[in-house]
Amino acid sequence: MIPVILSGGSGTRLWPLSRRHYPKQFLPLVSTYSMVQETVRRLSGLQEVQAPIAVCNEDHRFMMAEQLWEIGAKPSAIILEPVGRNTAPAVALAALTAASADDILLVLPADHVITNIEAFHEAIAHANALAKEGFLVTFGIVPSEPETGYGYIKRGASQHGAAYNVDAFVEKPKLEVAQSYLESGDYYWNSGMFAFKASTFISELEKYNPAMLESCRNALATAKVDMDFIRLDKEQFLKCPSDSIDYAVMEKTDKAVVIPLDAAWNDVGSWSALWDVTDKDESGNAISGDVFTVDTHNSFIHAHSKLVTVIGLSDVIVVETADAVMIAAKDRVQEVKDIVDQLKAQSRSEADIHRKAYRPWGHYDLVDTGERHQTKRIVVKPGAKLSLQKHHHRAEHWVVVKGTALITKGDEKILITENESTYIPLGVVHCLENPGVIPLEIVEVQSGSYLGEDDIVRYLDQYGRV
Repeated sequence: MIPVILSGGSGTRLWPLSRRHYPKQFLPLVSTYSMVQETVRRLSGLQEVQAPIAVCNEDHRFMMAEQLWEIGAKPSAIILEPVGRNTAPAVALAALTAASADDILLVLPADHVITNIEAFHEAIAHANALAKEGFLVTFGIVPSEPETGYGYIKRGASQHGAAYNVDAFVEKPKLEVAQSYLESGDYYWNSGMFAFKASTFISELEKYNPAMLESCRNALATAKVDMDFIRLDKEQFLKCPSDSIDYAVMEKTDKAVVIPLDAAWNDVGSWSALWDVTDKDESGNAISGDVFTVDTHNSFIHAHSKLVTVIGLSDVIVVETADAVMIAAKDRVQEVKDIVDQLKAQSRSEADIHRKAYRPWGHYDLVDTGERHQTKRIVVKPGAKLSLQKHHHRAEHWVVVKGTALITKGDEKILITENESTYIPLGVVHCLENPGVIPLEIVEVQSGSYLGEDDIVRYLDQYGRV
């Protein structure tokens, strides 16, 4: 069985923590591990589980690789999507990449919470056996309430061990309809998790959506392999139809079965859902960071970099980050997406990136910015190296505050250490490297007419960004 980790979402409903360049699946929202890491870790103890295949946005490749490495998970492949095309093409790519057509794919979104691991493992064992028989297995979450935010799966009468034939996939219902689903006992929440043979899925996809399969094959045939990364051909992948597994295959096939899963599942699709799965104090508040409250109840309060105080409020969400504060009534958190849409419409960077931005070599924090200057605190991991590059519109002044820096500046190479500095004039080719065994920290002051991140001409880069 090969876990297929789907990590294509942007998680805009959890803004301002989750952003396009650092979405929720890479955040430690419910434990000290990120959601991607928890997705892989909860498979520990299962028999015959092979190295995972991850499918993610090209912009997230280094976060995916590093987070898997941190928990000792060596992926067999990380497939990079140049554009999003929904779940069916992502799974098709994984099926085509699998070592054997008889491999069982266990398809798992990277941003779910499951706390009853024993029940989860039992369901996977049942799914594995059914997948070997040629079924396309989906996991239906046993509903605990008449939820209107999820799609539903209606089970049929025929039973296959622990599973039922799928009678229908149902769109998100109105409240009264959801209540009738709950009372009938025949409906489950659609989890988006699946198990099937690679060959079975490919065969059914070829039957019902051959154009999608052909596009995926072409994109893989012309892909470039770079370490663990499979870089799809963008031109070929753009031709691929965009569709979910449900629409592309599961609603049409006669091989679909559903296994009921009652394992304390949550897709953490909103701040209120995160409040549901987070430990709370005696007042029902889920609190993280430097927070003080008075007469505050049933609220989610997250402080990242500042002291946050809340007085006399109930059922609210308060989230503070280094560059944004979001306050919402708990029953209106779905409208966070509307705020993100407004930010995008005004081309505000807060929709996409945090003040702290992560790179394969480390990270930087944008400390201060003005019309013709900005200041960054840059941290470079031991042995890491920024690209050999130049800028057309800015000069840079670097001051080392910790560690040792090996700097290429034109034809010159210099070594500087704490409390020493150097100046990189506009247009000069340069490179920053950490040759030491401790993190390198520098303060960078940029000055010039344009200070955008796209003013970089790369000549050489060990991370393939040229």
